[in-house]
Amino acid sequence: MFYEQRMTVPDSPAALRDEYDRDLAAVVEAHGLDRAADATDVDRDRLAALVEADSPELTLEEAAQIQSLAEGEPDPETIETMATEHLLLGMSTAVLDVDAVESDLAIDMDAKEIQQKIERRAPMDFEEFVHVQYVIADGAP
Repeated sequence: MFYEQRMTVPDSPAALRDEYDRDLAAVVEAHGLDRAADATDVDRDRLAALVEADSPELTLEEAAQIQSLAEGEPDPETIETMATEHLLLGMSTAVLDVDAVESDLAIDMDAKEIQQKIERRAPMDFEEFVHVQYVIADGAP
């Protein structure tokens, strides 16, 4: 589950995103497209894309909504909070600041944006989350 603390990651951010997309697709498949669309803010087409092994644009909030549909999962707000708190914890463990994260990030985000998104003062899309999580976990001892 994407919101858990990661200490290791696959070879690339794309591989990490693929892992999470498969997890989210399994949740959608278990609930059915229509029920998942009704229970989340994610439109049916993007949910269908997940099931079809595509990687649709999602926000962190939307990914949390999908994940929360799985049995035994916390509510979306808790999942989103846990995900970002684990980013901060990972930065502490790896002794990284936002400038260090920025320097290793494969997407265009500056240190201020990273800080705002991790602190949830700005919205984060799921792709950004995956890239930031990848850099943090890859830098963990």
